[in-house]
Amino acid sequence: MTKYKIQSLRSLRDEMKAVARGEKPAPNDAAKPSFNSVEALVRLLTPENRRLLALIRDHQPRSVAELVQLSGRAQPNLTRTLAKLEAAGFVTMTVSGRRKAPKTRVKKILVEIDPYSENDRLRVA
Repeated sequence: MTKYKIQSLRSLRDEMKAVARGEKPAPNDAAKPSFNSVEALVRLLTPENRRLLALIRDHQPRSVAELVQLSGRAQPNLTRTLAKLEAAGFVTMTVSGRRKAPKTRVKKILVEIDPYSENDRLRVA
């Protein structure tokens, strides 16, 4: 299970500045996707986007064009959404010739919310 970082933008900026100044080494998870809050994750996983992930998982489209037909969504909208889901690490885009095909990378997302602070945790299986 992969742990994703939930970190405020201010905290991320401060961390990046400290690394750039040589005050501390880059964290091991620096290259992994992160969210600035649980709310940001929830905004990404709208019911429409969850249906899209299910379509990708269940039908395994061979191209974005095929996914457009399956989903009924406009291609520009779908392409933007896929880019966001890819940036979050929820899908990957495999290239075959001139085609790009989305593949899901997640099975389950577990969110641990600390009700007393902003030390929430996110794990992705």
